[in-house]
Amino acid sequence: MIALLQRAARAHVVVDGQTVGEIGAGLLVLLCAERGDTMRQGETLLARMLAYRMFSDDAGRMNRSLTDTGGGLLLVPQFTLAADTRSGLRPSFTPAAPPDEARRLFDEVAARAVALHRPVATGVFGADMQVHLINDGPVTFWLRVDPLQ
Repeated sequence: MIALLQRAARAHVVVDGQTVGEIGAGLLVLLCAERGDTMRQGETLLARMLAYRMFSDDAGRMNRSLTDTGGGLLLVPQFTLAADTRSGLRPSFTPAAPPDEARRLFDEVAARAVALHRPVATGVFGADMQVHLINDGPVTFWLRVDPLQ
């Protein structure tokens, strides 16, 4: 499972002209399930997302996590993170989990996130979304939990 974490001053997702998810300061996370992923990878990745130290402490060092700051978490499904771009001019999405499996895992990770942290908002799986982000820093990290772990 892959997560692209972006420290946000604020972010929101629009579908068909309507805002479906919105946060103030916190994390916008693009989330992708790969073939072979289970909720085990989802739990591990979520724990890392919530605890990853990417917010500044009083000394200006990235020593605080989302849990420490109490910031918002906006989860957006993003299957293109699994793209195989090693050759050619068109990506292959074979590494991505099949849509039904990916939707189930996204929904389970989102539900678990709500149980562990507030506030949590989400995009809409399979929708054409416009994601608006004011990236704070900018600070962006790519995390991955291998399907075999």
